[in-house]
Amino acid sequence: MTPLGLYEPGSSLVHRAPAGPSLLAVLVFASGTVAVADPWWLAAACGLVALGFAVARIPWRRVRPLLRTLALLAVLVGGLQWWLLGADRAAVIMLRLVAAIGAATLFTLTTRVDDLVSAVERGLGPLRRFGLDPERTGLLVGLTIQSVGTLAGIAGQVRAAAKARGAGGSVTAFAVPFMIRTLRHADALGEAMAARGWGDRDDDAEAGRETPPR
Repeated sequence: MTPLGLYEPGSSLVHRAPAGPSLLAVLVFASGTVAVADPWWLAAACGLVALGFAVARIPWRRVRPLLRTLALLAVLVGGLQWWLLGADRAAVIMLRLVAAIGAATLFTLTTRVDDLVSAVERGLGPLRRFGLDPERTGLLVGLTIQSVGTLAGIAGQVRAAAKARGAGGSVTAFAVPFMIRTLRHADALGEAMAARGWGDRDDDAEAGRETPPR
């Protein structure tokens, strides 16, 4: 399962928090980590995220992929920043990433996609007068989150199949099947959206612009 995994059922206070305010809190929290440059404050922010996972009672099987991702970031991104900017700056950057990614992961694990989509639609409702379509924006947010989980699942299946064939270390054995299955998923998603009428309004509007008045 993806480190930015989908909803993990639960009845904790974090699970019961409304999707709209929770999303706003995550955005403010992530923005705050960018504004703060003190490693001690950033470490406290990471501790706050860890406390959120504990309060939400997220099972270890969902936390382990996140820790693997953060460890990989520490090696790749943190090592590069250490070489370019020094240890202190690298520590600040890594703490920012850990806090922001951890908060986003906790949000997606404790918030249903349908609730998030509804919150986005309600929050953007007043912008309809300026030409923004809240329903389409909400659908885009929901599809983005679901696609993260779907693509991670595809990657896991392709990796397992490559290992079963004895080609676990081959980049080609992973990349080619992953790309093919990803494109198939995109085609199926496009067909499903077309079957539900998404895109018809754009086609009608385009036809209206191209048809000269009589």
